Order: sequence, then structure tokens, then C-alpha cells
Amino acid sequence: MRKTIILLFSVILFSACGPSEDNKAQKYLDAAHLSFQEGNYTKAKLQIDSIKTLYPKAFKSRKAGNRFILQIEQEEQLRGLTYLDSLETSKKEEFEAIKKNYKLEKDEKYQEIGHYIIPEQVIEKNLNRSFLRFQVNEKGVMSMTSIYSGKGAIHHHTVKVSAPDGSFSETPMSNDTFVTENLGITSEKSDFKMGQDDGLINFIILNKDKSLKVTFIGDRSYNFTLHKTDIKAAVEVEKLARILHTITEIDKAREEANLKLKFVKMRMEKNDSIDNLEK
Repeated sequence: MRKTIILLFSVILFSACGPSEDNKAQKYLDAAHLSFQEGNYTKAKLQIDSIKTLYPKAFKSRKAGNRFILQIEQEEQLRGLTYLDSLETSKKEEFEAIKKNYKLEKDEKYQEIGHYIIPEQVIEKNLNRSFLRFQVNEKGVMSMTSIYSGKGAIHHHTVKVSAPDGSFSETPMSNDTFVTENLGITSEKSDFKMGQDDGLINFIILNKDKSLKVTFIGDRSYNFTLHKTDIKAAVEVEKLARILHTITEIDKAREEANLKLKFVKMRMEKNDSIDNLEK
């Protein structure tokens, strides 16, 4: 009986003298710092998360880990901002290199956002012509305008483009239409944003080397062959749209990163205040 008590006491004493939860957790903190120095922020955060899971009573280590998490998140946002700055510089250089190939239509008095077209598609050069006009606004949103000109209205609201092999693409009905008449000539316009055109603009681009048939659908239909200049417009405007859209998305991502950075700094300052009170 006495031996049993002594053995039990020894086990308790050994357990009490063993490494604490915080000591056991330290290796994960050290590993997290090493991963951080190597630039592997995801791995560093996973190692800190392991402390919470494996050593829930390692309060000092968990507190140190929470502080370190904030430092990692701060560096992630700073790294992201550096990348965004570099990407923006690259995209703006691309934009400046091709900007001369487009015409910006913008009335500074009434428009906050103008749009780019290729010079061949300005209205002045296409009076009394039925065609597809392509444009992209300064934020990178591309759209297509179907323009009908003829004797008698057709009240078209849908556009269909067909390739020689029988494949085709057709827009949904436009919610943005306009009809005028002057000296017996009816002019109609229907607008379609890229992404809401059921892929028709991309269909034209993918089939740019083919003879494409256009059908305006309304009260009655009107058919014509898409001119090479208009196909070129779709291709060239879409190229510019991708660049402008990326620049716009960079601005959004930068704004989001700065908000996250501000939030992280507020949390860090709050922790510092709590520590000062505890001291």
C-alpha cells in the first residue's frame, strides 16, 4: 500500500514538474515566426491555429499568437498593396500604348464617365447605316449598340448573329431602346451590356474571320452582313475593355486592402491599450 502511494505521489510530482502548456506551444510559435520570415504567411497562421487546438490552456502562447496573427495580417495587406501598385503600373502602361487607337466620347458638362470607340465607328461616319456599334466606358464596362436606319420602323429589341456553319448567338430583349424619325428615315437603337448579352459579343470575336450575318428582331426582322470594320471594333474595344476593367478592379482591391489594414491597426492599438492597463 505504501509503495502504491509513493508511486502515485511520484507520478503527480513528475507531472507537475513537466513542461507547461505554454512551453509545449512555444515550438509552434517559433515555427510560425520562421514561416513568417520565409514569407509563407498561410503556413504561419496554420501553426498559430495549432496552438489553440492542441494547447487550449496555453494562455500566454495563445495571446502571443493572436498578436502575431495581427502582424501577419498587416504584412499580407502591405504585400497585397505592393503587388497592386505594380500591376496597376503595368496595366496603365498597356493603356497608354494603345490609347491613341481609340476616340473618347465625353461631354465634360454632363458626363462623369465617357466611353471609348474606334474612330471608324463615330456616328458622323455612319449616318443612315444599320450596324453594330461597340464601346467601353472608362471603368471598363463594354457594351454593344444595335443601330437600325431605314424607311419604316421595325421596333427591334433583339440581335442575332449567325456564322456560316449554322452556329449563332442571340441577345435577350433589350431594356434600353430608342426610336426617332427624321425626314422619313427611322433610326432605332438598342443597347446591350457585355455579360448581359448572352455571349453575343464574344461570339463575334471568336468568329472574327468569318462572314457573319446579323438579324435585328422586332415587329419584323432586318438582315445584313456584319462589316469587317464592325468586327474589328468588337475585337479592339474588347481588348481595351479588359485593360480598363483590370484597372478598375485594382482600385477596388486597393480600397478593400486599405480598409482591412486600418481595421488590423485598430485591433493592434486596442491590444496595446489593454496591455498598458494590465501593467
